[in-house]
Amino acid sequence: MSPRTGRAALLTGDDGMLSIISDLEVADPRPGEVRVDVSHCGVCHSDLTLLENSTGVPPIVLGHEAAGVVEAVGEGVARLSPGDKVMLTPLGPCGRCYYCVRNQPTICVEAQGFVSGLLSDGTTPFHRGEEPVLQGLGVGGFSTRTVVPERNAVRIDDDVPLDIACVIGCAVQTGVGAVLNAASVEPGATVLIMGLGGIGASALQGARIAGAARIIASDPVPERRQLAEHFGATDVIDPSSSDVVAVARELTNEIGVDYAFDTAGSSAVVEQGLSATRIGGTTVMVGAPSFDQNITISPALMFMLHEKRLIGTMLGSGHSHHEVPRLVELWRAGRLDLESMITHRHGLDEINDGFDNLRAHIGIRSVISLG
Repeated sequence: MSPRTGRAALLTGDDGMLSIISDLEVADPRPGEVRVDVSHCGVCHSDLTLLENSTGVPPIVLGHEAAGVVEAVGEGVARLSPGDKVMLTPLGPCGRCYYCVRNQPTICVEAQGFVSGLLSDGTTPFHRGEEPVLQGLGVGGFSTRTVVPERNAVRIDDDVPLDIACVIGCAVQTGVGAVLNAASVEPGATVLIMGLGGIGASALQGARIAGAARIIASDPVPERRQLAEHFGATDVIDPSSSDVVAVARELTNEIGVDYAFDTAGSSAVVEQGLSATRIGGTTVMVGAPSFDQNITISPALMFMLHEKRLIGTMLGSGHSHHEVPRLVELWRAGRLDLESMITHRHGLDEINDGFDNLRAHIGIRSVISLG
């Protein structure tokens, strides 16, 4: 084996735009690593956040919602072989640390290193000449090739299309997992989902799969509200013209919903969720707000007198090696609609169009084809 070159969308930090290059050098897989020929990668809001805060950032290849085929494996790799189809995950739990053994894999000490854009030993598999290139969120999926630890690649069956598989990597794992794992929504529950992008649409489907009796969906974009009904919403709200809290309470006989999910990544939406939930209800932060956002609440009223809960979740609080096969089986059974999640498709050369769609809140998921 020898290092290969590949095409990639590179963020240099100059103007917040991605440049297409054809000379990205991708290293050999080392012990415990696999090199993957990336086929498709979804455009996620986490990538947009990095893109729009790129001043002073070293060159980086973004993209973490990716799927492809194993090209080569390093020494000691036991679960995967060249030719295997895989879905890549930014959080590959080690299985050994304090958190993993307590069934909290998404806060694994080793997996959390994905934020740095470097592997756990501080290196990167990407270079351009002598210059190291960071690997966005531990995957670098906007490259035709990438190298990840074996635990960050989940094998999928040959009959699963790679463009469909890629959206499981972040949006679907996160949204469905937030409902089934983090909140453990029970049959008959009432649910409010605020924000209907990729994660929100997935949370809607998770609530339907969980057997929620009333699923209220809120988003200012008419197209997304229309699709929400397809995904399982029983009621939709336009937050630009209606009071979300008042409508949610009216629809639940002034009790409030059992569960509210902020999938938009907004402190204001979190506060709405806390107000819309019933006494003893749960609000789940699923989206990723910027670090400068804060919430203002009355802890005595919310948490002591009303016993409400506010919880967070990362990637749906599940173990990807267990979650992905479960989600694939739900898709096979017709209970999880992955095809309708993909509203736009682009080639690598059109990747900035995918980010423009995300900025403008157009559609649900743009998928980039790297073939």
